[in-house]
Amino acid sequence: MAKLLMDTSPLREIPAYRRLFTAISISNVGQQMTSVAVGIQVYQMTHSSFAVGLVGLFQLLPLISLGLFGGALSDSFDRRIIGMVSAIGMATASAMLVVQSIVHLNSVPFLYVCVALASAFFAAGNPARQSIIPRIVPREKLQAANSLSMLSWNLGFSVGPLLGGILIGVTGKVSVAYAVDTVAFGVMVWAMSRLPSLPPQLGAPTRAGFASVAEGINFLRGKRNLQMSFYIDIIAMVFGMPRALFPAIAVHWYGESMGSVAARVGLLTAAPAAGAAISSIFSGPLQRVYKQGQAIVWAVIGWGAAIAAFGFTRQLWVGVLFLAIAGAADNVSALYRTTMLQIAVPDEYRGRLQGIFTVVVAGGPRLGDFEAGAVAAVAGEAFSVISGGLTCIALSLMLVTWHKPFLDYDSRKPVS
Repeated sequence: MAKLLMDTSPLREIPAYRRLFTAISISNVGQQMTSVAVGIQVYQMTHSSFAVGLVGLFQLLPLISLGLFGGALSDSFDRRIIGMVSAIGMATASAMLVVQSIVHLNSVPFLYVCVALASAFFAAGNPARQSIIPRIVPREKLQAANSLSMLSWNLGFSVGPLLGGILIGVTGKVSVAYAVDTVAFGVMVWAMSRLPSLPPQLGAPTRAGFASVAEGINFLRGKRNLQMSFYIDIIAMVFGMPRALFPAIAVHWYGESMGSVAARVGLLTAAPAAGAAISSIFSGPLQRVYKQGQAIVWAVIGWGAAIAAFGFTRQLWVGVLFLAIAGAADNVSALYRTTMLQIAVPDEYRGRLQGIFTVVVAGGPRLGDFEAGAVAAVAGEAFSVISGGLTCIALSLMLVTWHKPFLDYDSRKPVS
C-alpha cells in the first residue's frame, strides 16, 4: 500500500517547503472561491456565457505580459521579496472585490478590472514562487515535492469551488468568498516573510528588462522536448477547458437536480481538481515512470476524451465523474511537465522559464474560457464542450507527429 501513496518526506524534512506548501494551499482555496464567485456574479448580471468567458480574456492579457517579465524579475532579484509583494497585490485585488460587492456596485467592467489586477500580480509573482522550490528542495526530492505541490494546487481547485459555491448559496452573498480570499493571501505574505533570503545565483542577469526576457525565450531554441511540454498543455487547456460554461450548464443541463445553482457551479468546478487530488495522493507508481513524454501524451488524450464524454451527459453525478477523470489525467501531465522543466533548466534560467510556464499553465485556461464562451455563444454549450475535447485529441496527435522523439523522453537521461 505504501508504494501506492505519495512521498511526503519533503513536508517532514524541509521546514521552508512545509511553510510554502501550507500558504500556497490556503491561498489556492481562496483564489478558487473568488473564481467561482466572479463567474456567478457576472452570469447573474448578464446571463451570458460569453461575458463569463471574457473574464478569462481579461486575466490572460496581464498573464502574458507580466508572466514573462515576472520570470525575468525572479532571476535578477530576491525571489522571496517578489513573492511577498505579489501576495500583497493579490490581497488588495480581493479586497476591492469585497468592497464592490458590499456597496452593490453591479459593474461588470469593474469586475474585469479587479480580475485583471489580480492576474497581473499573480503573473509577476508565480515564477518566483515556483522557482523557489528547486532552491529549497534537493534534486532527489523534487518529483516528490512536485507531487505534493500538485496536490496542494488541486485541493485548492476542489475545496475552493465547493466551499465558495456552498457559502454563496447559503448566504446569498459573493462577498463572503472574496473576504476569505483576502485573508488567505495574508497567510501567503506571512509564509514568504519566513523564508530565507533567495538572491540571484552566479550567472544570473543583473537587469530584468526586455533583453533578459528575450534571452529566456531564446533558451528554448532547439529544445524541442521543452517546447512540446508547453505546446501540448496549450492545446489541452485552450480547447478542452469548459470552465466558463459551468454557470450556464448548471442552469440548463441539470434543472433542480442538486441544490442551488451556486452549489452546482461549485461542484462542477471542483470535480476536475478532486480527480487530480486523488491521482496525486496515489501517485506512488508515477514516481517509477521514466518514459515521461509518452505519459504526457496519453494523459492529454485521456483529458480530451473525458471532456468530450462530459459534453454528452445530462446527469449531474455522471458529469462530475467524467470531469474528475479528466482532472486526474491532467494532473499526470502536469506532474511530468513540471519535473521536466525543473530538471532540464539551469537555475539562472529557471525564473524566466517559469515565467513562460506560468503564461502557458495559467494563461491557457483563461484563453480556454474565452474560446469556450465564444463557441457556446454561436453553437451552444454542448457543442462547445464536445468539439473542444475532440479537437484536443486531434491536435495532440498531430503535435506528436511533428516531434516523435518526445515519446522517447526518459527522465533518467533528460534531453531538453
